[in-house]
Amino acid sequence: MREFEYRRASDVAGAVALLDADPDTRFLGGGTNLVDLMKTGVERPTRLIDIRELPLDDIESTPGGGLRIGATVTNADLAAHPGVRRRYPALAQAVLAGASGQLRNMATVGGNLLQRTRCGYFTDVTKPCNKRAPGSGCPAIQGEHHNHAILGASDHCVAVHPSDMAVALTALDAVVHYETKAGPGELPIGGLYLPVGDTPHRETALPPGALITGVTLPPVPTAANSRYRKVRERASYAFAIGSVAAALDVRLGVVQDARLAFGAVAARPWRALAAERVLVGAPAGAETYAAAADAELSAARPLPHNAYKVALMRNLVVAVLTELAEEAAR
Repeated sequence: MREFEYRRASDVAGAVALLDADPDTRFLGGGTNLVDLMKTGVERPTRLIDIRELPLDDIESTPGGGLRIGATVTNADLAAHPGVRRRYPALAQAVLAGASGQLRNMATVGGNLLQRTRCGYFTDVTKPCNKRAPGSGCPAIQGEHHNHAILGASDHCVAVHPSDMAVALTALDAVVHYETKAGPGELPIGGLYLPVGDTPHRETALPPGALITGVTLPPVPTAANSRYRKVRERASYAFAIGSVAAALDVRLGVVQDARLAFGAVAARPWRALAAERVLVGAPAGAETYAAAADAELSAARPLPHNAYKVALMRNLVVAVLTELAEEAAR
C-alpha cells in the first residue's frame, strides 16, 4: 500500500478545501470499499480526509414530508430508522440486503453511493481495464462476465454497479446533495451516474472536489408500499446477480402509480421507465407485470454467459409486483 497522509476534518468547508488542494486526496467515511481498493493498488491516494466527525449523521423529516439523510449516516442506522422503515421500506430492505452486520455498522450513505464495481478485472491491477486504466481494454467481454451488464453497456465496459441502496434510492427519486469550493449543489440520483459510453472511468456527474453531504427523499405516497428483492448466488452476504426495487399503487384493480429500478444489470442503477409506462393505467395482474418487464428488457444485450439475467429479471419483476399488489389489497 502506498504511504499516505491522514487528516481529520471538523467541518464541511475544511474538508472540501483539503481535497481541492490535492487531486490525489480521497475522503474516508467507513472505508469499507476504499481501503480494500487501496490494499489491491487500485486506489493510491496521497492523503485521506476522515469525514466521520462531520455533522452529517442525522436523518430528519423535511417540511414537505420527505426525509433528509446525512452522508455519514451508517447503513445500520439508516435501515433501523422508524421513518425509513415505515415510509420507504424498500430502502430499509435494500440496506439490510447489501452487506453483513459488521459492514453496515461502518459503511456510510455517501460512501455507498460512490462504491466502485466489483468486476474482477477492475480489482486486479495486473489485468487491463478501461475503468481503471482508460484505453487498456475490457477483457470481461471475452472473459468472465456471468454477472456483468445486460443493459446500457458498451464495447468499453460491461461492469455493473454494486450498490443495493442506490437501486432503491433510484426508484424513490432521491436527490443527492454535495458541497464544493464554489458552494452547494444537488443532482437527482438519476443524473448522478454517467452512461458508460467510451469513458467508463468517468463514473459520476459530481463536479471535481465535491463532497456528498446528504440525500433527500421526496414525499412519495406510493413508497409506503414498496419492496426490494435481491437475488444472489448464496444466501449469506453476496453481491446481487439481479435485483428490483419497486413501489406500486393499485386501486380498483388498476395500477395508478408504479416505480421500478433494477440492480446488477448495468453500470448504474437502472430506472425502468419503459416498464413504468406499461404499468400505469393498466389492469393489475401477472400479464401486465410480465409485459412491463418485457418492455424494459427488450433493450437487453446480454453476453454469452449472462443471458440468464433476462429471464431472471422478468420473473423477479412479476414476483415483486404481484406481492405488492396482494399486500395493498389486504
